[in-house]
Amino acid sequence: MKARGTVLSRRMAFAATVSDWRSLKAGERVEILKHAHVVAAGEVEEVSVSGNVLWLVPSSPSENQLFMKSDGVQVRRA
Repeated sequence: MKARGTVLSRRMAFAATVSDWRSLKAGERVEILKHAHVVAAGEVEEVSVSGNVLWLVPSSPSENQLFMKSDGVQVRRA
């Protein structure tokens, strides 16, 4: 049986925001947060070489969206 702390820490690690967007891969499911609120969710289409820009294919039928780190958004794996 695993220790409770181990299970909780794995959940927190999974829910943690991604600081280096370059580590995201196309097709990975993510949520975009601004001021601790989810503003978008979907699959990563592409991340810029610099890791400062992310293109998202939204979960709901809509146009692809562009997010920039400089806009103060955070990304978390879903």
